[in-house]
Amino acid sequence: MGKKQAGPAYILGVGMTKFIKPRGKVDYNELGYEAGIKAMLDAHITYDDVDQGVACYVYGDSTCGQRVFYQFGLTNIPIYNVNNNCSTGSTGLAMGRTMVSHGAADCVLVVGFEKMNPGSLQSVYNDRTGPTERFGMMMAETRGVTNAPGAAQMFGNAGREYIEKYGAKNEDFAEIARINHEHSKRNPYSQFQDEYSLEQVMKAPMIFEPLTKLQCCPTSDGGAAAVIVSQEFLDARPHLKDQAILIAGQNIATDNETLFSGSSIDLMGFGMSRHAARTAIAEAGVNAKDIKVCELHDCFSANEMITIDALELSEPGKAHEMVRRGDITYGGKMVINPSGGLISKGHPLGATGIAQCAELVWHLRGWANNRLVPGTVATLQHNLGLGGAVVVTVYKRADGKTAAAVSSEDVGKINGLGYNPAVEARGFTAEQAKSVSSKKRTSEFALSDVQEKVLARF
Repeated sequence: MGKKQAGPAYILGVGMTKFIKPRGKVDYNELGYEAGIKAMLDAHITYDDVDQGVACYVYGDSTCGQRVFYQFGLTNIPIYNVNNNCSTGSTGLAMGRTMVSHGAADCVLVVGFEKMNPGSLQSVYNDRTGPTERFGMMMAETRGVTNAPGAAQMFGNAGREYIEKYGAKNEDFAEIARINHEHSKRNPYSQFQDEYSLEQVMKAPMIFEPLTKLQCCPTSDGGAAAVIVSQEFLDARPHLKDQAILIAGQNIATDNETLFSGSSIDLMGFGMSRHAARTAIAEAGVNAKDIKVCELHDCFSANEMITIDALELSEPGKAHEMVRRGDITYGGKMVINPSGGLISKGHPLGATGIAQCAELVWHLRGWANNRLVPGTVATLQHNLGLGGAVVVTVYKRADGKTAAAVSSEDVGKINGLGYNPAVEARGFTAEQAKSVSSKKRTSEFALSDVQEKVLARF
């Protein structure tokens, strides 16, 4: 880390599925196929243009990525399978950027997908030491343990510490959730699109104080994908520069020495989030407080609170004051989680970071015209995985312009789909899927009946 980037990298295409309740009705390869086809259509490329592939998922066997990518073609390219807990998708984006920036590839397709079980997260491998075992032991030593879901306890304890240290109230955490649920009404991909009053959020079943059920993200099935390209690749396609989004700053980091300090806030990755944010923001040459749109990792409302502080979007210890002033939603200083965030949009682990990327790309292009924030020049993304890893990214338009709304009619003409994917969760035709699949090395056997299953959902 710390080495100067060899060259710029751009997000040229994005795509995602609707996030849904995990009921076992849609398999991971279908989710990955839909997202990948959409991203390649958006980027106006074919799978033959892809030099390397990155598959992002947490739950699944070791070569699920190949099962997904082979549906696009069998072209001998390397495919990497990534698992970095809840920051898996953004880790894949960081890998793709590194490949492109340092000349290992001109075009990388990153696909994230997750097929989950209903209910709170459970350990799969119970015959060995768990990677977050020390986290649980530290929590037990400092705050004790209850029968509540483990993640809710850990993040809830961070919220309790924020209350104790800085004077936040339970209502402040509930207000964060209320806002995210309200935002989700504008996002067609969101698992939930219901609006709740502050009272309804606070009176929902208590999971672990201050967190009620409506302040906790659900488990979800879903997929998302992005195409990352080099300057040379983009220069060869000058007609696409209006839609290319520069990865202006990015840092992937692990925990520092503050992790096991005894602080519940530090235990949830505050130190690494601050380090990654400062590094990425400095690289991008922006001021955090000038950011107008941010997608951050609100797995629980308590984590949004401490992350606002960690990213230095507020003054130290004053994130709750920012919430009270309405400065995290429309009409305030910035909009945090216009997608609805993990709390309302859902959290299919491997897809989450890439879905955040798609949302921010649509904002910078001006395609998210039903939730656009005027004057957006740069956007900020934060994706956290306990254990731990965090990825913070700053995006800007490749042309350096300020985002301005583009009509959905015009978007439909630009992308050739006839609709705006930022405001309509629709699909594609068999002919369109064929147009971006490999022209030379496809296999009907590898594709099987997946295309028919995906198209049937549209």
